[in-house]
Amino acid sequence: MRASGRGETTDDLLAALLDGMDAALCAFDSDGVITHWNREAERILGWSAAEAVGRRGFAGWAVRAADADDVQERLMSVQEAPGRQVHEFPLLTKEGGRILVRTQSAGVPGADGRPAGVYCAFSEVHAQIDLERSIALSEALMDDASWGVVLVDVDLRPAVVNAHAARAFGSGRTTLLGRPLGELLSQGVEELEGALQHVLAEGAPPGPVELWVSLRTPEGERRRCWRCGFLRLASPLAEEPVPLGVGWLFQDVTEARQAELDTGQVRFRSNQLYRAGRAAAECADPAEAAAVRLDFALAGFAEHALVDVVAGDGRRLVRSAVSPSGLALVLPGPGAIPVRYEAAHPAFQALDRIGPVRASAPGAPGSEAAEGWARARQWPAGAAHALCTVLRSRGRTLGVLTFVRGPSRPAFDRADAAYAEEVGARVAADLDLAAR
Repeated sequence: MRASGRGETTDDLLAALLDGMDAALCAFDSDGVITHWNREAERILGWSAAEAVGRRGFAGWAVRAADADDVQERLMSVQEAPGRQVHEFPLLTKEGGRILVRTQSAGVPGADGRPAGVYCAFSEVHAQIDLERSIALSEALMDDASWGVVLVDVDLRPAVVNAHAARAFGSGRTTLLGRPLGELLSQGVEELEGALQHVLAEGAPPGPVELWVSLRTPEGERRRCWRCGFLRLASPLAEEPVPLGVGWLFQDVTEARQAELDTGQVRFRSNQLYRAGRAAAECADPAEAAAVRLDFALAGFAEHALVDVVAGDGRRLVRSAVSPSGLALVLPGPGAIPVRYEAAHPAFQALDRIGPVRASAPGAPGSEAAEGWARARQWPAGAAHALCTVLRSRGRTLGVLTFVRGPSRPAFDRADAAYAEEVGARVAADLDLAAR
């Protein structure tokens, strides 16, 4: 009784395992008689286990007569062959329709080592092809796709990184795994993590998202613009969707976006120069016209503009105006007190070079070092970046124009210097006319 109970339990367990599998399974004994038939096989072909078990092969019910011998021979031949064999057979459903299946079959040895039968797993060919395509797509994406692909786990750490993404981060594929995004990005990490958390909670956004980030590299920080797409990954094996992480795809569009920004910036600045010229033409006082030009130039460019006019031997600079103020520039008279600039001040460097000079505060924005840097140069409190350009008219140096930015803005670049020189040339013409 006990042995019989164990045997029944084993048979029940085997039947439950076979019925619970996603693949269609059947088994034959050494004479080709079907001994097992699971529910997936019933779903695909329509024949129940009661109708299938006990039949010899597929002849007469699940295969056409013309194909029966070939199918039977190929199935049973695996008893004598090592490993698994893959075949494709046209079978018949219970309703009489034909269906092409792909089988994987292997021999089952008995206790004495001799062939005891065959087991066969099969699926519809189109379903198998869909699976193979999915696997091939995953491998292609993870190998070297033209987009960066990163699989991020629920803790927002990279779990899989493809070659393109590794190159974009400037690191090896395995080096990036498991590291917090904050260690890889110095700027833009909050926006990226916010997007990933939104995808985990709400699902993928309706369209691509563009993010500006700054990468930490051995050569320093690199600012890039990435066009990103996100997919929420959920386990297909769970009864309810369980998030496994996020599939993050991105492409570098920095050059295109930077070109757009540069074009927009040039267009805006040209428009500002035009509007400033129209407004200055309505000023009866040339010094007032110069102040108007500075106020227009500051828009989107800097927080402050300082005008220092040359007095005496040319190594003395007298403060003439601070913009924005809405007041006309005041040309210094005899005996005016010069600004106490140190010898290496950027304004004096601009005079010596007869060209623009850029400078930025050391240390973190708002730090004591940055505040001392601005104070020592007689610039407004909070100054983080400065650009000095010389004012020249009719071959003479009239002074120095200084633009000052706060810590919320980036440092001045070459395009900024060119714009400052253009503004300086027009302000210098107004000052020359005012002096005459």
